[in-house]
Amino acid sequence: MLFGSYRYSSWDGTQEIFDIDANEIMEQLSEELLKQGDVMRALREMFRNGVQNQDGQQLTGLKELMERLKNQRRQQLQQHNMDSVVDDLKEKLEEILKTERQGIDQRLEEAQEQVSQASDEDRSQQDSLYKLLEQRTQRNLDKLDDLPDSMSGQIQELMEYDFVSPEAQQMFQELLDQLKGQMAQNISQQMQQQIQGMSPEQMAGMREMMNQLNQMMRDKMAGRQPDFDGFMQQFGEMFGPNPPQNFEELMERLQQQLAQMQSMMDSMSPEMRQELEDALNAALDPQTQQAMAEFASLLEQLMPMDDLRRQYPFLGDDSLTMEQGREMMRELQDLDQLEQSLQDAMRSGQLDDVDPNKLAELLGEEARQAWEQLDRLRQLLKEAGYVTGDDNLELTARGIRRIGQKALKEVFVHLKKDRLGNHQMDNRGAGGDLLGDTKPYEFGDPFLLDMQSTIKNAILRAGPQVPVRMTPQDFEIYRQEHMTRAATAVLLDQSQSMGLFNNFQAAKKVTLALFALIRTQYPRDSLHVIGFSDYAREIKEEDLAKVNWNAWVSGTNLQHALMLSRKLLANEKGGSRQILLITDGEPTAHLEGGQSYFSYPPSYRTELETLKEVKRCTQEGIVINTFMLKNNYQLVNFVDRLTRVNRGRAFYSSAENLGQYVMVDYLNNRKKRVSA
Repeated sequence: MLFGSYRYSSWDGTQEIFDIDANEIMEQLSEELLKQGDVMRALREMFRNGVQNQDGQQLTGLKELMERLKNQRRQQLQQHNMDSVVDDLKEKLEEILKTERQGIDQRLEEAQEQVSQASDEDRSQQDSLYKLLEQRTQRNLDKLDDLPDSMSGQIQELMEYDFVSPEAQQMFQELLDQLKGQMAQNISQQMQQQIQGMSPEQMAGMREMMNQLNQMMRDKMAGRQPDFDGFMQQFGEMFGPNPPQNFEELMERLQQQLAQMQSMMDSMSPEMRQELEDALNAALDPQTQQAMAEFASLLEQLMPMDDLRRQYPFLGDDSLTMEQGREMMRELQDLDQLEQSLQDAMRSGQLDDVDPNKLAELLGEEARQAWEQLDRLRQLLKEAGYVTGDDNLELTARGIRRIGQKALKEVFVHLKKDRLGNHQMDNRGAGGDLLGDTKPYEFGDPFLLDMQSTIKNAILRAGPQVPVRMTPQDFEIYRQEHMTRAATAVLLDQSQSMGLFNNFQAAKKVTLALFALIRTQYPRDSLHVIGFSDYAREIKEEDLAKVNWNAWVSGTNLQHALMLSRKLLANEKGGSRQILLITDGEPTAHLEGGQSYFSYPPSYRTELETLKEVKRCTQEGIVINTFMLKNNYQLVNFVDRLTRVNRGRAFYSSAENLGQYVMVDYLNNRKKRVSA
């Protein structure tokens, strides 16, 4: 037994993960294209569901990418608890108070030790200092004992508190900076970092920046032009190395950042949300508080955050700090926006609005590669010449032929099992290819002499002699096949029932297969397609793939379809002429004065006018073969009368085996004559 050898190597980014060519894409696209009748809609479904290559590899589609996004969001929500943000702040406050109490005890111990070590002359002074310290620390302890229960109240009291412990004071300042930073982050990520350790003068500068920002928003709402350039010249450094380039971009950033904070608040229980809001406000001076409140109000009026602000149902137990909570809001916001862009792409078939970098950031590099491969499908079709255009792709003639070839192949999967071949008639003539047999020469025949048979005839007639003497009666010539031209009109029912019962796609596929068959096997034949519902019209081959059933107007106007096909076939001289009628219902409309008249149940007038047109076709030697996709009494009864008038044939079929019936009938009726 032989085993294949394989070579493994580390991933370096150059290996081809998924390989597919344009022919494979068209193979898979054709079925959806026949169903949708539009390249972009068919591509949209392929983008949605992904595609499989001939090796069985499956390319991830947009639908699966969306499921991954939802799973990631679900995992985050089931893991964490947003209320824990407030618990984290409370724990920090408790740690500050604990550190301060420990600092007080330590300070008293140190002072008492100093008293015990003092000399007799200094002891009195040290005792006095110790008593003063004792009084001060007792006041501090009393203040700590009397702190409000609320977190915001504790923060406000501690802002006026004279800390004994430098470590506790530093911890409290860091907590204030954290709260101020979260408020400043509503305006700029960089401001969150800059606000730490700000002096009162710098805080006044930040308030001035907010006042001017609020003024710009008031100007915009009043119809005045905001002084964006002047604002950025003065405060641009607060927005980091990549500042906004115009007022609109600035507003979009502010909206996104404020929405993160609002979403975090909305995702808490009402009690925890109120505690956090109070704590954030307590960390700011009244003037900054007012400026921040005005900023949030103006921004909401100018750019409502309904699409970005969202309440997330956190169900987990894992704790979060405020920074982690804010970062999670940013990630969830990104997930929401990416999900929306994927939904838009599935609706439109356009991938340009999906950010591949965000895909890689949120779902990994594999997701970006899947997006790039999906985007490449469209380019492969264009490079192969199957489609043309940019935003609105259209099938080329080559693309239509490819769909027809696939349809033909599907039909002949079944026909190959049958005994059908090229069907001949006993009539014989001239003008075609040479056949293997011969015939005696007759006056007027092409002189395609079979020398061996001719000499044999002469020897048999006159006996062996040299030279062999031949006469015209010894001449034997080759037979020659003669192919007649066949003109066919396919009448394609486009009425509502054809679409509602999923028959139209099969009928359209068979018609495309007929085009492919004629082009490859019988290039001298002609094929016309007439679609009919309330009216009939000719459908060109290049338009066939994108036509659809009539979902808006009722009516099966077979009379108009027969009339139009008869006129088209009248222009075909010589050969046989036939109509292939594919329908799932009896006629319910006819023309009166050039206008369609509809009646259901079918009127006697409609049937009469339709049968008159059948009779005209019969008089002109046009055979009508009918393929019924529905076996109801009314249709069978009408088709029976039609076949009696025309002497054509009728078949009852289904959408699944329609192709076999139509192909068998076309090949059986294809005239092929051999010279007599």
